[in-house]
Amino acid sequence: MKRPDDTSYIETAATRKTGGKAGPDLPVDLTTVERVQAMVLGWYAAHARRFVWRVPNPDPYVVLVSETMLQQTQTARIQEKLPLFLRQYPDFSALAAADNATIIRAWQGMGYNNRALRLRDCARAVVERFGGLLPDTADDLRSLPGLGPYTVSAVLSFAFHRDVVVLDVNIRRLYSRLFLQLTTTLEVMPESLLLHVAGEVYPRGRSSEWHQACMDIAAQYCTARAPRCLFCPVTKACRSAFRLAEAIPPRVSEPSHRGKPNRIWRGRIVELLRGLPSDQTMGLTELKTLLFPTEEETDGPWLERIVTALERDGLIDRGQAVDSIRLRS
Repeated sequence: MKRPDDTSYIETAATRKTGGKAGPDLPVDLTTVERVQAMVLGWYAAHARRFVWRVPNPDPYVVLVSETMLQQTQTARIQEKLPLFLRQYPDFSALAAADNATIIRAWQGMGYNNRALRLRDCARAVVERFGGLLPDTADDLRSLPGLGPYTVSAVLSFAFHRDVVVLDVNIRRLYSRLFLQLTTTLEVMPESLLLHVAGEVYPRGRSSEWHQACMDIAAQYCTARAPRCLFCPVTKACRSAFRLAEAIPPRVSEPSHRGKPNRIWRGRIVELLRGLPSDQTMGLTELKTLLFPTEEETDGPWLERIVTALERDGLIDRGQAVDSIRLRS
C-alpha cells in the first residue's frame, strides 16, 4: 500500500461535529455511521495487520520514519527495511548527524531518495529547535521541513493519539464508495464533501485505531481497480458494493528516455553510485556505458541534464574533474 503525502485535514473547533449536515444538499447518508464504526473496529480487533511500527504506544520518531517510508514504498518492503534503518539511526540525534551519502546508502531499496534527505533535514530541525523530541502540536509539526499535511495528521493520530482526521488516497477511496453510490472504480467523492464525511465518521478517542483500520480495509478489500466486495467487512453498509465497473486511469506522461521515466533512471544512477567506496568517484563516460551498452546520440546531453538535476537536489557531487560524480557527503 502506497501512501502519497498529498493532502489531509486537521480538525479545528469550526469543523467539529455538526449533527450530520454539511449543507442543505448533503447527498451522503450519515445515519449509518455507528454501524460502520462497529463493523470497521470489530473487524480490526480480529484482523489488524501487524507491523513493526504498530504498537500501543509508539515512539513518535518511529511513526515519522515509517510514515515517510510508506509514502512511496510497499508495506512489505518497509517491514523489512525499517528495523535495519532504526538500528543505524535509532533517534533524531543519530539521524540528524548523518551526511547525505550515508543516509542515501541506508535508504537502499526504498526508492525516491530525496525522501531520505528530507527526513534527515527534519531530524536536524527537531534536534535544533525541539531538543530532539518531536513536537505534538499541528503548528509545530507543520513548521518542520518536509512534513506535508498527511504526515502531520498521521503523526498526531498515530503517535500522539489526537482526535484528528487522517486522509490518504486509500481512505479517500473507502469513504467515497461507502457513502456514495458510485459506478466506476475511478470515481471519488468531491473534496469538500469528503472532508465533511471524514470529520463525521471517525470515533472520537479512537482516531489512531480507526484510521489504521480503514487503511487496512482499503488495502486488502476496497482496492483501486478490483474491489473484493464479496469478502469486505463493510460490504453490508457500502452503497457502492458490487456496483463498480473497473476503469483504468489515464496514463500520466512524464519525462522519459529510451522508454523509461527519468525517475527510474535517477534511481538507477544513485544505485550505481551507492555501490562505490566512499572515497571513489565515477566518470560520466563510465556511467553512460553502464546505463547504455549501445550508445545513442541523445544519451550524452540527456545524462548531463539528469546529473545536473541530481546535483541540484543534493544527491550527488561532481568531483574535481567535471566528468566525475559521487554521492554527496
